[in-house]
Amino acid sequence: MTTWLRNRTAATGFGALILSALASPAFAQDSATGINPTDTAWMIVATAFVLMMTVPGLALFYAGMVRKKNVLATMAQSLGAVAAISILWVAYGYSLTFVGGGGGLGTLHRFMLSGMTMDSINPFAKTIPESLFVLYQMTFGVIAVALIAGSVADRMRFSSYMLFCAGWFTLAYIPLAHWIWGGGFLAQLGVLDFAGGLVIHLSAGSAGLVAAVMLGSRRGYGSENLAPHDLSLAVIGTGLLWVGWFGFNGGSALQANSRAVMAILSTHLAACAGALTWSAIEWIKRRKPSVLGMISGAVAGLGTITPASGFVTPGQGILIGVVAGGICYWACTSLKHRYKYDDTLDVFGIHGIGGMIGTLMTGIFATQSIGGVAGLLEGNPHLLLAQIVGIVVTIVWSGGATYVLLKLIDARVGARVSHEHEVEGLDITQHGEALQ
Repeated sequence: MTTWLRNRTAATGFGALILSALASPAFAQDSATGINPTDTAWMIVATAFVLMMTVPGLALFYAGMVRKKNVLATMAQSLGAVAAISILWVAYGYSLTFVGGGGGLGTLHRFMLSGMTMDSINPFAKTIPESLFVLYQMTFGVIAVALIAGSVADRMRFSSYMLFCAGWFTLAYIPLAHWIWGGGFLAQLGVLDFAGGLVIHLSAGSAGLVAAVMLGSRRGYGSENLAPHDLSLAVIGTGLLWVGWFGFNGGSALQANSRAVMAILSTHLAACAGALTWSAIEWIKRRKPSVLGMISGAVAGLGTITPASGFVTPGQGILIGVVAGGICYWACTSLKHRYKYDDTLDVFGIHGIGGMIGTLMTGIFATQSIGGVAGLLEGNPHLLLAQIVGIVVTIVWSGGATYVLLKLIDARVGARVSHEHEVEGLDITQHGEALQ
């Protein structure tokens, strides 16, 4: 008992010391720059979480669902997206998205981050250093591009994929991000997208669908066993994505405040509801809930809550997760089989459909007391109309850019690997390596 009391006293004293430190002048907001150390600390953590979503999260999630001969090639696509998009974001992506400009596009005033200082800030994130805002938003551009790889897994040349990454990021992602997050014309119309339902999920899902159709189905699709190589990797990847989503959605508040916590809570509950709903449907239809179904439902819930996470209550987050689990299950089974497109890892069925549903439900459920904007249920039908406009623009712009890019790439270097290389596997033919 004496030891317990001594440990409890020490722990209490340590907690009091932390609270005292946070309340000290050293942790107070800098009146000269407006930078808040508490917000800065949270956003550093959130940035690390979002980067973790691509590597290793998405890399493991995708690699676990392809065949053994394509595992390394699938991981290489995630790694390649991180490297290429990070450089392009610093070169011109950040500036064109978040620096000046009007309804169409930003400026190049921050080309290669010229003019940025230690203490400079961006008007969109006034309590953290501009360099941190650059880094945080960079991770969003990275994962948006990396997601598309899931639709063309097992059959796209690595060189063509890297060209596509650079082109799609420039022609599709940057304009959409500016239009919605950078003060562009969709933002001026009132379109809401808290953390990327349109900018990331629907845009990547639309691009993935177009790419999957243009490249054609995998060899043996519908006739051979294309089962996942190792679902345990995909489960680990799901866990990393799930935790990373706390930085993805919670960090989009851009401050360490109650709205960030509310977004994280709604995000977690939506993932749980999505996993349970997908599993329940499988249980009813097939008598067995699959592990693949559980992780697919969780990711569907996470993607669908993303645009709404900073605008809805936790209870509404659960409802959004239930709807996501049901509709995304239908999209990945009935819809996909009816139209016979080979979206390898269901990027459109989960992220595209999920982003669309979440954007619509934001227009319905947006709560004034949480996000400062009322939705349809609180008497504002105009928000739902704006969300529909945002959906249409995103699908048309991203899908159109993808079509043009792939046509050009295919004409110049060929988008798809040869039949022989596809049969042998992309690990050895594209990278000269293979799992033993």
